[in-house]
Amino acid sequence: MEYLTLNNNVKLPMVGFGTWDVRGEKGKRCILEALEVGYRLIDTAQMYDNEDIVGKAVRQSGLARQEIFITTKLYRPSASYQRAKSGIEQSLNTLQTDYIDLFLIHEPYDASLEMYAALKEACQAGKIRAIGISNFDGIRYERFIRSCGIIPAVNQVESHVYYPQLALKEQLNRSGTQMQSWASFTEGRRRIFDEPVLKHLGSKYGKTAGQAALRYLVQNGIAVIPKTAHRERMEQNFHIFDFELSEKDMAQIGTLNGGKSLFG
Repeated sequence: MEYLTLNNNVKLPMVGFGTWDVRGEKGKRCILEALEVGYRLIDTAQMYDNEDIVGKAVRQSGLARQEIFITTKLYRPSASYQRAKSGIEQSLNTLQTDYIDLFLIHEPYDASLEMYAALKEACQAGKIRAIGISNFDGIRYERFIRSCGIIPAVNQVESHVYYPQLALKEQLNRSGTQMQSWASFTEGRRRIFDEPVLKHLGSKYGKTAGQAALRYLVQNGIAVIPKTAHRERMEQNFHIFDFELSEKDMAQIGTLNGGKSLFG
């Protein structure tokens, strides 16, 4: 596993396991399986309504808590300072953990700065190791960091081969924020696993199209959190550090960039 060093020296695994739409006992088994494969970052959110099974899987895994990096996110019901404080305690209780490794604001709400103030306090109290934001574009990010006090450690945004947002990544890095990708496989918006460029380059290295797509992102310094319910895919997504795309390969994948979001 490779890591990104956040702006407070916390180490963020480059590849994590996303849990959007992972529910119930079957979802808990998926998380446990991901941990067995070797994943050590589990990404959840209050909006996903599955923090409970993440917490159960972490405890049942037999792994020490400090070996697992848990990310979660505050969303609209916590959009004020007081509600954010309550939301933080709610996540700690639901996850049944003494601390959360990375806590994000899920979207750029009008009350984002109030919510962030609550995150900063919890971080200073040792309840959170790192704080950040999600789905902030460049303009909203610049506006936010003018007043937020502590530069966000992470901005989690849509990023995939059809819309990698490399200019945003460079903008974030200049201020000390790392970029993390959601929808690395487009969540079904494009047939990424059938993309000829990715299939060709994957086969060149004895890899799949999906592995080539993830490798493109991590080689650009973008952390990823792909989701799958299939163990074979979990293993493929996890094993992307034993090959390196050439400059020519990277440029070829770069031609897939359509320059616009697939999610509107």
